[in-house]
Amino acid sequence: MTNSNSAQTAALVIFSVLATLAMLLCILAGSEPDDLADFYTGYRTLTPPRNGLAIAGDYVSAATVLSTSGIVALSGYDGVVLVLSTVLSLLLLMRLLAEPLRNAGKFTMGDVLARRMPGRAVRGAACAVTLVASLPFLLVQLSVAGSLLTFILGISADGAKAACICVVGALMIGYAAVGGMKGTALVQIIKMVMLFGASLAITLLVLSRFHWSPTALLSAAREGSGAGDAYLRQGLEFGPSARGRLDFLSAQISVVLGAACLPHVTMRVHSGADASAVRRSTSWAVGSTVVIALFVTVMGTAAAALVGNQMITANDPQGSTSLMLLSRALGADYPSLGEAVLFASIGGAIFMTLLTSVAGLTLAAATSVAHDLFAGTVRRGQATERGELAVARWTILGIGLVAIVLAALVRNWNLQVLIATAFCIGASAVAPALVYSLFWKGFTRAGLLCTLLGGTACVVLLMTFSSAVSGTPHALFPTHDFHWFPLQTTGIVSVPVGFLSGWLGSRVRWRTLVGALREADVPSG
Repeated sequence: MTNSNSAQTAALVIFSVLATLAMLLCILAGSEPDDLADFYTGYRTLTPPRNGLAIAGDYVSAATVLSTSGIVALSGYDGVVLVLSTVLSLLLLMRLLAEPLRNAGKFTMGDVLARRMPGRAVRGAACAVTLVASLPFLLVQLSVAGSLLTFILGISADGAKAACICVVGALMIGYAAVGGMKGTALVQIIKMVMLFGASLAITLLVLSRFHWSPTALLSAAREGSGAGDAYLRQGLEFGPSARGRLDFLSAQISVVLGAACLPHVTMRVHSGADASAVRRSTSWAVGSTVVIALFVTVMGTAAAALVGNQMITANDPQGSTSLMLLSRALGADYPSLGEAVLFASIGGAIFMTLLTSVAGLTLAAATSVAHDLFAGTVRRGQATERGELAVARWTILGIGLVAIVLAALVRNWNLQVLIATAFCIGASAVAPALVYSLFWKGFTRAGLLCTLLGGTACVVLLMTFSSAVSGTPHALFPTHDFHWFPLQTTGIVSVPVGFLSGWLGSRVRWRTLVGALREADVPSG
């Protein structure tokens, strides 16, 4: 199905206006040319409601909204549980870690970890983990941007997706480099307001369409999914077998512990003015995320009911275009509103979500490179603010260009495995490191390095040889089979490995062990 000319024109107009408005806001609210604290935190001048919306904006990414709604539309129960897990992840971070993070850190995760265990190795490892966790997520966002824009504009040429990726990537570089933390925060706030408004309108139309009866909506979704009663039970996403249930549990562990611990989310906590402001900001962040999650659940269910499984998978096997298809179906049901209005409204909200998501990820990665790697490791803490800020801006350009090129090259691949990889690294490396650093006095530098490197290495190793990468029709490389790890996510194994690595690394007396090994190598007599 193709979109009408009026819908395409309205979408183009809205996209152009939003992109221009966002750039103007970044320029007006951008940091001073030589002010490092202003660039990284915006001088912590945001009020708690605004900062809470900015945190929620960083957390609610475009890939999360589109992928989650698609899973709800195609898998029913499994998707709803995933939505709940996503909300629970932010709730755990905000209630347990947000205030200690704000008190312990200055700008980055490396600041938090180096507070008790200073050293170049700690900052270098923190930067490496930040990049490994952020870049996969960034590639997914850019790839989704290309797919969504070509779908909205009705362009089927393969090169058009690469062109859309380049356009979104160029905008992301501009927002992050010019706006800094304050500029991107304002854009995040606008994104959340737009997403809330568009989602509320779609949700109300859906409920009205089914006479305000959730039972009628679920019944229609069950029929439209083609799965019958299985739509309301666990098993459609990973399968009903024992291995499928284990994979389902592993995915929930990865999302609950990892989603909110990704560096671009934790970095936003440092923009709070003080502990009291952080507490109030977290309430706004969690509340906003809960509302969006409720809307996503209703819209995903409505997509199954009104669009149907066959049409959703025909446009995208992962269901990422289900929200756009739903807006088009509602436009046909409510001709007085017009298909173009609904289609362009939800498209504009998603477009804004895409721009802010990629800008936030790029800013977080570049900040870690400039502050942890350049200033903390290479220059041993002796870098000038002007020099560090220049490195941050050039790093935004470098990371952005690399991400654009990679996303364009792999634009036709199924990159959902990269989302799982990012969540698993957050759960297996970042979460254990933060928990141990903030709450365990016996945690040592060796334990920290073991946690960061051991947890990350375990995720990369298992994910490389998992069924999500090869051996299945929906894998990253469906025509190859070199997997030996049977699950699609690693959390059930890698999370215990991450925590255990930190504990062992802190308990083992490494100098004594090395001395004993050296003595064993000395020949007797």
